[in-house]
Amino acid sequence: MEPVTLIVSAIALGATAGLQESAATAVKEAYEALKRLIRDRYQDVDVAPVERRPESEAKRGSLEEDLDAAGAGADDELLAAARRLVQEVRNHEPAAGAAVGIDLEGVEAAALRIGGVTSSGTGVRVRQGKFAGDIEINDVRAGQEPPGRP
Repeated sequence: MEPVTLIVSAIALGATAGLQESAATAVKEAYEALKRLIRDRYQDVDVAPVERRPESEAKRGSLEEDLDAAGAGADDELLAAARRLVQEVRNHEPAAGAAVGIDLEGVEAAALRIGGVTSSGTGVRVRQGKFAGDIEINDVRAGQEPPGRP
C-alpha cells in the first residue's frame, strides 16, 4: 500500500471506530495522535471531510491528494502513527473496516493488489493472510449492487 493511501485508510478507519462512544481507549488515542501529527505538520490538510464520511471514496481520494502534495508520504513518524492506528483498530474494533469497504485481519503483507470491487456487503475482506510486501486496494464500492444486477 502506498504510504499516503495507508495514512488515509487509517484516518477513515479511525473516523469509523475512534469516534464511536464504545471505541477502545487505545483506538481513540491512536486516532487522536495521528490527527494531531497531521494538524501540526500539514496545516493545509483537512481530515474533517473523511471524518464526516469515511465511506466516501471521493473524500478519501481528496485527502490522499492533499497529503501527497504536502509530502506526507515521506513522513516516517506519520506513517508509524497510521500503522499503529490500523493495528489498534484491528485489535479492538475489527468491524470498523467493513464500514469503509475494507475488512482485513491477520495480514502481514506482500504484494496483494485488489481493485475494481463492487459489493452489496463488505467490499474486501482478507483474513489471516501473510504476505511479504505491500497490499494495494483500489476502487472498492461496498454496499452497492454489482453492475448488471437489478
